[in-house]
Amino acid sequence: MFDLILDEAIARLRLDRPGARNAVPASGWARLARCCTEAAESGARLLVVAGNRDSFCAGADLDDFAAFVADPARATEFRTAMREGLDALRHVPIATIAAIEGPCYGAGVALAMACDLRIAGVGARFAITPAKFGISYPQEDVARLVALVGPGQASRLLLGAEPVDAAEAARMGLVEMDVVDVGAAVDGLARAILANDRDSVAVLKRAVRLASEGMSRDDRQDRDFDALFGSAAFRERLASLRRPG
Repeated sequence: MFDLILDEAIARLRLDRPGARNAVPASGWARLARCCTEAAESGARLLVVAGNRDSFCAGADLDDFAAFVADPARATEFRTAMREGLDALRHVPIATIAAIEGPCYGAGVALAMACDLRIAGVGARFAITPAKFGISYPQEDVARLVALVGPGQASRLLLGAEPVDAAEAARMGLVEMDVVDVGAAVDGLARAILANDRDSVAVLKRAVRLASEGMSRDDRQDRDFDALFGSAAFRERLASLRRPG
């Protein structure tokens, strides 16, 4: 379901289930968590999450849902596994980009929202459709949605359950960029991120995540802020900027 390709500084996590439009089976979330750990331990400095040109992710695999009717405990297991997988992606200590082409529905939107940045191609479509099935959406994913687009647009997406295109998703803040060439946009943003200091990016990434969760003060962030001024990277970069010519 999730294939991890390590390419020096960039790790690429590809959804590879084209026959199901990259829908994620219940077992896929544990695989996502393992891939995030492997990417972080590999020395990569950036993780790109992508599907294919036909679909980013159609959501959770509906074939699994039939079992939840007879055994609601299975729904609890699914929700927990999904949370652990997405939390692993959310907390991976390197920058993450979702490269979105084609449909991005339901749990696929949750997957994209767990990334730091989202780039959508012109053919991308977004919808959060649990209301059409008579079910709900995990609360942590609702919280991320509200943090990105605000309560009004979140209500529009959740309660109306209708798709929006890439331009509308960008306008409401669900994605940061809507572009013609997703690959070129990802490469350009990757170059910008990789040109910066790894530790600084990690500290700033965590700061943004905490702020999106409503935290304006954090002791660890204060310590990291102070410590970075004593780093070799800061001394070298400051010296290079102050050199004449």
